[in-house]
Amino acid sequence: MNIQEINLYFIEMELLHAFSTSYGTVKNRELILVEVKDEVGITGWGEVVAFSTPWYTEETIQTCFHILENFLIPSLLGKNIEHPSEVTTLFRSIKRNHMAKAALDCAVWDLYAKREGVPLSTLLGGTRKTIEAGVVIGINELPVMIKTIEKHVQEGYKRFKVKIKPGNDYEVIKGIRQHFPTLPLMADANSGYTLQDIDLLKRLNDFHLMMIEQPLDSDDIIDHAQLQKQLKTPICLDESIVSYEDARKAIELGSCQVINVKIGRVGGLSEAVKIHDLCKKTGIQLWVGGMLESGISRAHNIALASLPHFTIPGDISASSRYWNQDVISPEVTLSDGEILVPTSAGIGYEVNESYVKQLAKQVKIYTL
Repeated sequence: MNIQEINLYFIEMELLHAFSTSYGTVKNRELILVEVKDEVGITGWGEVVAFSTPWYTEETIQTCFHILENFLIPSLLGKNIEHPSEVTTLFRSIKRNHMAKAALDCAVWDLYAKREGVPLSTLLGGTRKTIEAGVVIGINELPVMIKTIEKHVQEGYKRFKVKIKPGNDYEVIKGIRQHFPTLPLMADANSGYTLQDIDLLKRLNDFHLMMIEQPLDSDDIIDHAQLQKQLKTPICLDESIVSYEDARKAIELGSCQVINVKIGRVGGLSEAVKIHDLCKKTGIQLWVGGMLESGISRAHNIALASLPHFTIPGDISASSRYWNQDVISPEVTLSDGEILVPTSAGIGYEVNESYVKQLAKQVKIYTL
């Protein structure tokens, strides 16, 4: 396939509810939707999932645009590609900038799957017909969080992740666990703690959490290994794992028992599948994380989560969890806590292009 055209749609979507973590609060979500077209007019879609400010990683929407326009798009446009895995090689000389790379990587995977006439999940090696869905609960007053959890329990979600931060942790988890004694519950610290907080983190052992996600620095692997030795609760690494090599080193050091794979964070589907295969080989538990995405990225997450070793429900909620209207049709829906893996070619959802253009604050078109 030859990439003849690449289009960027700068959109902004308002979340139904403000979402708070230890880093801050998000209400309006800026995104860049990426459309690639081949020589016969077939289209694939990806999405830049970086945030407007560099609170999760160093990337932002604006830095991703700079990298896409000046480096990545020129490297891809007009290239003959036999398989999507070649995109990683094309971008190898450009350091990091994983979320910018992932947007194009995913779009090419979608395009390739459509050309082959097969679902993206099948192309990646997926085996599941449905995936179990988890949900994230942002920081709020405890009664509000409990009410939110009750609502999502009724909707059938299979795993509940609660955001915590220093000063808003032990009592929050205690209150939730008292109200929901058997809830599949985990805590996400978003790098809010240090080894000086080890006694507090040990106290969380009392609540039989599935895991505590990324308690220490976002670029740390060494201290997490020390912490894991002293915790009964499994540590899950998120921000620390931005590549296959990071995953390999963390596993060898004993830094975690679980890894959260976010396609944008690791640079695309090709790298995500490599991490899946490594964790399957080494027995490390695995799940797919979310980034407050539109339905395009959510569709890629569904395809990835269909692989056999993603055994923990991921952060892949229904579209209606976040948006009044999503950019895909049909929207992602939930039934008894599960999401159907699409069986049509590519990501399995149609992009509502008229709605995308309505949302677009800017459109950039790149052709040969």
